[in-house]
Amino acid sequence: MNKRTSSGRRKRRSARQFKRTVVLVSTVLLLMTGMMAFRSMTLQAKNNEYKSQEAELNQEIEKEKERSSEVEEYQEYVQSDEYVKDVAREKLGLVDPDEIVFEPAE
Repeated sequence: MNKRTSSGRRKRRSARQFKRTVVLVSTVLLLMTGMMAFRSMTLQAKNNEYKSQEAELNQEIEKEKERSSEVEEYQEYVQSDEYVKDVAREKLGLVDPDEIVFEPAE
């Protein structure tokens, strides 16, 4: 009878240990899953932030490209005869020899 009680105790102990082990492993797995979910959300938020920042930078690049083309056009204009004539009219009051100037009456 002694043998039966000791083997019964062993079975109960091993059953308890098994339950504890299962609970411990389950708890660890749940914690790891929770940490991974939290980390995933954090990374997704950073990714969204980086995407919006990328969109803003792309808009700035487009604006700068437009500005660059405007500067190039202005540079071509400055090097033209038309610019020289415009500056001579505005700053120096000069006119072409065949032009007639009308001045407003006072």
